[in-house]
Amino acid sequence: MSAAVGRWTGLALGALLLTGCTMWIDHFVFFPDRRVGPAPVGVDERWLAAEDGVRLHAWHSPARDAGPVLLWSHGNAGNIDSRRTLLAALAARGLGVLAYDYRGYGRSEGAPSERGVYLDAAAAFDDLVARGTDPATIVCFGESLGGAVSIEIATRRRCGAVIVVSAFTRLADVGRRHYGPLGSLAGDRFDSLSRLPRVATPVLVAHGDQDEIVPFELGERLFAAAAPPKQFFRIAGAGHNDALGRPTLLDAIARFAREAVTRRHPGPS
Repeated sequence: MSAAVGRWTGLALGALLLTGCTMWIDHFVFFPDRRVGPAPVGVDERWLAAEDGVRLHAWHSPARDAGPVLLWSHGNAGNIDSRRTLLAALAARGLGVLAYDYRGYGRSEGAPSERGVYLDAAAAFDDLVARGTDPATIVCFGESLGGAVSIEIATRRRCGAVIVVSAFTRLADVGRRHYGPLGSLAGDRFDSLSRLPRVATPVLVAHGDQDEIVPFELGERLFAAAAPPKQFFRIAGAGHNDALGRPTLLDAIARFAREAVTRRHPGPS
């Protein structure tokens, strides 16, 4: 979620408050980009089908030696193409990655909504399992708004771990920090704070201590709500949009994913 996105969201919330309308908030939450180039070298292109029939586009990079597979739910802006460098960095650390675009993003059909992106995450998870991936090796991995998507799917699917970066407690909490009472218009949308305690798997919460969009203390509150085992990673000096590319964070993600999956799915002795 960029600063420009935040400004547009504030104007939109103001207009909604004046009209008394809240049904169109989703239109000001999602900022998709339709432009997607060819899949990176060594990455497979996949097409998935959501429960409601929406066709989704994804990129898949296999794990080394049956290691962890990150089910990557991205933020509210851009698409998987804008994350291609990070996908390569995670693959270089031996992690498998299935990065998919929500409905309305990239080459995926449809238009995004909260309910819709949850269906999209479920479709991506189920596709991994249908193609032979052990659920115990799947790590639900989300950035910013994608953290809320990852937490939601982890309440409904058995997975190996959950990793969220720059995630928030509730959308309304972020809105109130920037727009005061206008933020309450978001209601209970993307309520990770109530869902995360129900996640029965290891959790890593990472947050930049200079995050200008989702304040650091919201990351701390989210972490406090998680049940153990859990870890918190403070990304020193990082803002919202430059946190995920830090090599120290990527190393921590790879290490946590491998440890969590090994603990839940040990190999032969």
